Amino acid sequence: MSEQVAPPPTPQPEPAEPAAPGQPPAEAGKSKGRKVLGVVGVILAVVAVGAAKGALRFWEHRDDTEQAKVGQCIAQLPEVAEGQEKDVDGAKVVECTSTEAAYTVVGRLDHQTEAQAQSGDGCDQYFKEGDDGYVFYGGERSGDKYYLLCLTKKA
Repeated sequence: MSEQVAPPPTPQPEPAEPAAPGQPPAEAGKSKGRKVLGVVGVILAVVAVGAAKGALRFWEHRDDTEQAKVGQCIAQLPEVAEGQEKDVDGAKVVECTSTEAAYTVVGRLDHQTEAQAQSGDGCDQYFKEGDDGYVFYGGERSGDKYYLLCLTKKA
């Protein structure tokens, strides 16, 4: 008698998991990378624009008189009563031959404390009898020291 034996069952390969509908698997990685680069690009652009605006604002509000020297001229400043103070934005050094020139720098004192600059006493040595003297001071960018400009009205 002969026996018939059935062959061992052949293993069936497991079905592959279907890809997400509408996107091939290789494109998903590229798409996320592009989105991240796009977001980083937008952030860098915003930072660059902000930095440019800040630099422009700094340039517009710089203190032109910070570098003024004896013999140079300053454009018109607001009138201030004796003993009074007034903040001045946009004070500028101009050519002494300019029609804008209103004051001549006759003295300059650097490294003043705020109290010394506010008192203006250091300018007394630069004013002659009969001079129409004015005092202008500002803070140096390097810290807590001030400069003091001694001005006379340009004739």
